[in-house]
Amino acid sequence: MKLYTYFRSSAAYRVRIALNLKGVTYDSVPVDLVAGQQSEAEHLVRNPLGLVPVLETSGQRLSQSLAIIEYLEEMHPHPPLLPADAPGRARVRGMALAVACDTHPLNNMSVLRFLTDELGVDQAGRDRWYRHWVERCFAALEASVDAAPYCVGGTVSLADVCLVPQVFNARRFSVPLTRYPKLVAIDVAMAAIDAVAAAH
Repeated sequence: MKLYTYFRSSAAYRVRIALNLKGVTYDSVPVDLVAGQQSEAEHLVRNPLGLVPVLETSGQRLSQSLAIIEYLEEMHPHPPLLPADAPGRARVRGMALAVACDTHPLNNMSVLRFLTDELGVDQAGRDRWYRHWVERCFAALEASVDAAPYCVGGTVSLADVCLVPQVFNARRFSVPLTRYPKLVAIDVAMAAIDAVAAAH
């Protein structure tokens, strides 16, 4: 199993966390997004969108972090990242999608670069853009998650797997986190798990 990844990619970070939590052995192949390797022909064969992560397994190339994690959940069901009950699974997926689909795409490197290069947005405007979408997501999650240690109940779920990279990037962009004590506590609890720490 081979994972094409970039160390600062939230999407790839999610997959690394999931792989580690499930104890799945894989080879990590770096794709330098800053240098533009994702746009080279070799990588576009793996993923025509020119994104990471890409997971190569059993002769297949899988893309999109949540699709990859759902695949891992089916192929390596223990420990589970989704609750046993349908309402619980829907709740976890809802939180994961709030991060991975409603927030992260607005703040990934290609979007931030487009704001600067094509629309002339300065650094202050770019930072304001980033903070707006992250704070909107975090306010909703803070109101939705259970008390620590984890987003839903007492076990790690897909929601936690998605939260950790977003908190990491929020800190990188100096987003104040004081209004989100539950999210910060969950992030601390996740950081104490060896498999999660090793994914960073």
